[in-house]
Amino acid sequence: MSTDTTATESTGGGPQRPDPARIDTSRRALSPRNLVATVLGGYLPLLLTVLVVFLPLLWMALSSFKLPAEITTLEPKLLPQQPTLHNYREVLDRVPLVLFFRNSLIVTVVASVVKVTLALMSAYALVFVRFPFKNALFIIILVALMVPPQVSMLPNYLTISALGGRNTLWGIILPGLGTAFGTFLLRQQFKTLPPSLLEAAEMDGAGHWRRLWQIVMPVSAPTVATVALVTIVTEWNDYLWPLVITDRPETMTLPVGLSLLQTMETNTGAYGILMAGAVMVIVPVLIVFAALQRYIVAGLTQGSVTG
Repeated sequence: MSTDTTATESTGGGPQRPDPARIDTSRRALSPRNLVATVLGGYLPLLLTVLVVFLPLLWMALSSFKLPAEITTLEPKLLPQQPTLHNYREVLDRVPLVLFFRNSLIVTVVASVVKVTLALMSAYALVFVRFPFKNALFIIILVALMVPPQVSMLPNYLTISALGGRNTLWGIILPGLGTAFGTFLLRQQFKTLPPSLLEAAEMDGAGHWRRLWQIVMPVSAPTVATVALVTIVTEWNDYLWPLVITDRPETMTLPVGLSLLQTMETNTGAYGILMAGAVMVIVPVLIVFAALQRYIVAGLTQGSVTG
C-alpha cells in the first residue's frame, strides 16, 4: 500500500501539496492595503461617475410620477409619496404625441440608414479604392469634423427654404446626411484589416461592392454598430435644426414638439409634466442603446477570439 501511494504521489495522481508561493500571492492580493487601493483607485471613481450621470435621470423619472406639491416642496424626497400617472396623461392631452413620435421615427430611421451607408461607402473608398487626391479629401473630412454644425446652420436654412423644404421632414433630414465622424471612425477601422483578406476576395472575382457588404462590413460589425448608435442618438435628440426649420406641429419632432409644453405652462406646477415628456423622449433611445450595446460587446468578443 505504501509503495502504491508513493508511486501515485510521484506521478501526480494523488493529492498534491499547495504551492507556498501561490498561497503567498493570494494572501497579498487579499490584504487590506491592496483591497483599499483597489476600491479607491478603481471602484470609487467609477461609482462617482455613475452617480453623477444616473442620479439626475433617476430624479427626473421619479419626479414624473409625483404631484406638483411633492416637486416644489422645501423638503424633497426621492420616492413619490403618492405615485400618479397624471403628468403622462397631461402630456398626451396637451400635445399630439403620436404625431411627434412618428415624425421623429421617420427622421431618425431614414437619416441613420443613409448616414451609415454613406459612411461605409466613403470609408471603403478612402482605404481600398485608388483615386487622385484621396489624402486631400480625407483632410477635408477632418476639417468638416472640427467645424461646429452651428456654423452651417444659416446657409442650410437659406438653401432648404429656397428649395421649399421648410416645415417638411426631408428639410430636416437633408442637411445632416453627411457624417464626417462615421467616415473617420470606419476608415480607421478598415485600415486595421489584413490586406490578405481583401486580396483573397479579389482573386475570387469579388468586386468592390461585394467586398464591402460581404467581407468588410461583417468583420467591422462592432465599429458599424458604434457608428449606428451614435447616429441614432444624435438624430433622435436633435433639437436646434428641427426648431429652426419647422414651426408647425405637423412636422415637429419629439424634442421640438414637447418644448410646446414649456410655452403652455409658465408656473412651477408644470415641472412634473415637463419631466414626463422628457422621459418619453429618453426611453426609446435607452432601448436602442441597450440593444446595440449587446451587439457591440458580442462583436468585440468574437473579434478577440477569432483574432
